[in-house]
Amino acid sequence: MSDAGGAGAGAGEEYKREESVALLVIVSLAALSLLSLIAAFAYYCYITRKVSRRQQSLYLPKRSGSPPAPPPRALPPPPPQQQQQQGKESPSSNSASDGAGAAASMAVVVAGERGVQVFSYRQLHAATGGFGRAHMVGQGSFGTVYRGVLPDGRKVAVKLMDRPGKQGEEEFEMEVELLSRLRSPYLLGLIGHCSEGGHRLLVYEFMANGGLQEHLYPNRGSCGGISKLDWDTRMRIALQAAKGLEYLHERVNPPVIHRDFKSSNILLDKDFHARVSDFGLAKLGSDKAGGHVSTRVLGTQGYVAPEYALTGHLTTKSDVYSYGVVLLELLTGRIPVDMKRPPGEGVLVNWALPMLTDREKVVRILDPALEGQYSLKDAVQVAAIAAMCVQPEADYRPLMADVVQSLVPLVKNRSAQKACNPNVQASKSLD
Repeated sequence: MSDAGGAGAGAGEEYKREESVALLVIVSLAALSLLSLIAAFAYYCYITRKVSRRQQSLYLPKRSGSPPAPPPRALPPPPPQQQQQQGKESPSSNSASDGAGAAASMAVVVAGERGVQVFSYRQLHAATGGFGRAHMVGQGSFGTVYRGVLPDGRKVAVKLMDRPGKQGEEEFEMEVELLSRLRSPYLLGLIGHCSEGGHRLLVYEFMANGGLQEHLYPNRGSCGGISKLDWDTRMRIALQAAKGLEYLHERVNPPVIHRDFKSSNILLDKDFHARVSDFGLAKLGSDKAGGHVSTRVLGTQGYVAPEYALTGHLTTKSDVYSYGVVLLELLTGRIPVDMKRPPGEGVLVNWALPMLTDREKVVRILDPALEGQYSLKDAVQVAAIAAMCVQPEADYRPLMADVVQSLVPLVKNRSAQKACNPNVQASKSLD
């Protein structure tokens, strides 16, 4: 009897041992499975992040990389004959598409640095006549600009940057970095650069008519007199400048924020077609919808968006505000800040904004030099666009793509009227 009880107890202990071993095996397998899941999830996150970075590098490539594929929001590709000449496109060659509203068919090109030359200081010294005063064409916040001629006969503008220290070096590198990679017929093309012996120089396409500012306010320069820019020319400039910012904001990932958009940074070629220039203060924006980058406040008085001035939070809507100020300049012929004017009129935005949405008051703010060149309907529409762009609240401002879509019909309609009635002068009546 005792032997049977001992045998039963031994069998029970053996069964418990087997049960413990089985439980231990199950727990071990569960732990291994959990570790495998954690490892798989970590690897998935790593691959996702790597792919995301790779996609961004395709949209805004490193200089050493190969020419990238166009971003998802790029415009349709050009026909083969246009692709062969994409490095030579200019606004003047596309004036018909601006007027006819067909510019949407023009491809935006993002290019590598292969087309940008590296010059020696001696070459640029010779091209500009030793940087002589007779060759000086402009003086900006970043340096002096000289007219030059390369050995192959090309006319160029050479900017000799004189901003000292680290800030000057950063501005030089930013402009080379951006313009070496981005190509649009509405951005000033970078031909080459030079960084040698403490000298920093940038070589651009030559724009025969200089900056928009000097044509809006000729009485402030050596010419004297009233602006000769007519309504149609001003509207075409407004559209082309808007397309330049649209390219920076919408066709590049992450977007590029100009940060110093103003009338003096819109350059005009011999046919008064516009290109956006001066990217020394540009910043890469947030790639998140509604996101911002925080940075110290830089820019030009009268053009800086209020939220950026107060918080240092920079978004593409900051550029939209600056564009709105330029549009007001084109409409009114007034500079953004002029404290010599009567009380209440010194700051252009503060003076004009209350009148921009009032059909009867719009005429009061228009540049007297434009008398009889526009229809009241067109003027009211452009004033409404300007009013949206300079809204104090950034969220209420439009995207530059919306601005372009609003301006295209105005330029298209005027061009169509001229084509149908080439001998008809601008109407003297305000319809």
